[in-house]
Amino acid sequence: MLNVGRRVLVVDDDTTLAEMTSRLLKMHQYQVSVVHEGHAAIEKVMLESPELILLDLHLPDISGQEVLSRVNQINEDIVTIILTGFGGEQVAVELMKAGAIDFISKPFDNEVLLSAVESAFRLRDARKESQELKSHSSLEKFFPFFAHELRSPLHAIKGALEIIERKLNLDEKSLLARPIEIINEEVDHLDGFVQECLDFVRPPIQSHFAKVQVNEAILSVLNIVSQMFYQILPKIKITTNLDPKLPKVDANYEEIKKAFVNIVRNGFEAMPDGGEFIVKTELRLSPPPESVRVVFLDNGRGIKEENMKYLFQPFSTNKPKGTGLGLALCRRIIVERHRGEINIESVEEKGTTVTVILPVIQKMKISEEKSQ
Repeated sequence: MLNVGRRVLVVDDDTTLAEMTSRLLKMHQYQVSVVHEGHAAIEKVMLESPELILLDLHLPDISGQEVLSRVNQINEDIVTIILTGFGGEQVAVELMKAGAIDFISKPFDNEVLLSAVESAFRLRDARKESQELKSHSSLEKFFPFFAHELRSPLHAIKGALEIIERKLNLDEKSLLARPIEIINEEVDHLDGFVQECLDFVRPPIQSHFAKVQVNEAILSVLNIVSQMFYQILPKIKITTNLDPKLPKVDANYEEIKKAFVNIVRNGFEAMPDGGEFIVKTELRLSPPPESVRVVFLDNGRGIKEENMKYLFQPFSTNKPKGTGLGLALCRRIIVERHRGEINIESVEEKGTTVTVILPVIQKMKISEEKSQ
C-alpha cells in the first residue's frame, strides 16, 4: 500500500479517541505517533518531522492555534487537519485561513477521517512535487500554487456550509436543502477539477512503480465506474474478455487505474440510453518489446470527426461539466509516464474504441532508478 511509512502525528487530549484514531490509521499502514498536549506535539514535530498532524483545537496546556503557528514556523511542509467538537467549526475555518489544510468535526466516521487524511497527503505531495517542476512550462509550475490557493477557500466554504446546516431549523432545512446541495456539488466539482490539474502536471514517482496485474485493475475500475453510473447500469451490458495468462506489467497501479477510470467513464457517458461496453486484454509479443494490449469498446454516440484532433488537448471538452483533462491525463500517464500507447477510433452515432498498449517491462525506468 502507498500509505506505508507515511508519518502522522495525532494530537488530542481525549486519550480514547486518540488511540482509536491511531489504531485506525495503523490498520491502513500509516506510521502513527500520539501525544495529548501542545508542548509535547511541538517536541514531536522537531524530533520526528511528521508529514501530517491531526490537531485537536482544545488542549490542556496551549491552544491548537498556537501549536499550528509553531508547527508552520518549524516545518512548512507539514500539513495539518483540525479536529473540533460541536461549536468549534467557526474557529476551525479561521485556522484553515491560517494554514490548516482541512477540519473534521467530532464525532467523525472512519471513512471521513481516512478520506481527509488521503486528500491531505495528496495536496502535500503536490506542493512538494511543485518544487521539482523547474523543467516544466510556466503553466505547469503554476498549477500547484493554483491548487493551494483555490482549495483553501473551497474547504472554508464547505466548513461554513456545515455550520449553516447545523444552525437551521427543520423548516429552513427543507426550504434550503436544494440550494445547499447545489453549493456542495459545485464545490466538489471545483475540488475535482483542481485534483485533475495536479494529476496532469505531477511528475511520475518512480518508487510507486510495481508489478501490476492489468486484469485486476480493470475489474476494480469496472466496479468503481458501475457504482458511479448505478442509475443507468441496468441498461448497459458489460462484456469482458480478459486473457488469464497476462503477465504483470511494471506500472504505477494508482495512475493506471486513474487512466482506465477516465476511459471507462467516457464510454458509459456516451451511452446514456444504454448499450454495450466491452473490455478485452491480450498479450502482444510482436513487435517487441512484449506488451499488454487493452481494448475498450462502446456502441454509444461516438465522437464528431472534427473533434477527433482535439481529443488529447488539455481543457478541450464538449461535456457541460467536463474539465477537458481526462484524455489529456490518460495520454500523459500511458504514453509519457509508462512509455505506452493510446489510440482512439470513433464514428459518430456508432461508437468508440480506445486501445491502450503497456510495455511489460519498463527497462529505461528501472535503469534510471539504479543510477540514482
